[in-house]
Amino acid sequence: MEAILKPIAEWIVAQISALEYPGVVLLMAIESACIPLPSEVIMPFSGYLVHLGVFDIHLASLAGALGCAVGSAVAYWVGIWGGRPFIEKYGRYVLIRSHDLDRADAWFARWGDWAVFISRLLPVIRTFISLPAGIARMNFPRFLVYSFLGSVPWCYLLTWVGRELGANWQSIKSYFHGADIVIGAVILAAFLFWLYHHLKPVKKESNAP
Repeated sequence: MEAILKPIAEWIVAQISALEYPGVVLLMAIESACIPLPSEVIMPFSGYLVHLGVFDIHLASLAGALGCAVGSAVAYWVGIWGGRPFIEKYGRYVLIRSHDLDRADAWFARWGDWAVFISRLLPVIRTFISLPAGIARMNFPRFLVYSFLGSVPWCYLLTWVGRELGANWQSIKSYFHGADIVIGAVILAAFLFWLYHHLKPVKKESNAP
């Protein structure tokens, strides 16, 4: 894993060093468009540049949040244009039924604002929440607002930690690695529960005489 992450981290550092704030926007947009580019590298390195006096903490953090909004919008519209029709046509082959899409629509209609806001504060989940929000056709302006608002504290936190750690900014990755494992385990457990629910035989209702 380290052999994979090291060149990615080096590429991220090179892009931010060359492009400065627009580089932060671009990389965080990629991270929020369902491409797992680690924000735990992007924003802490930006914080390190704050430590050096190259970046301003507020501009760096807001650049990160802006990038999150841009990438989230891209993933959302992919879900709108291609996600739902594709799932309606082929979803039965992976045990996704029309009823599941209807339930997702109802869930996002009721909890979508908070779901998006909180998801933007969580490792792993924050990268992928936009696509299902688009598939469920959540109200786009509300989605974009809550996605941005949820990204602001996340970007500020990582930038601040990078500033405080200074030259040791890369050590933050070890702390978030544990969180990734825990959240990944929760997602796996939820998937297994969903799989069991979809594979178990449906009980037929008995008609009383």
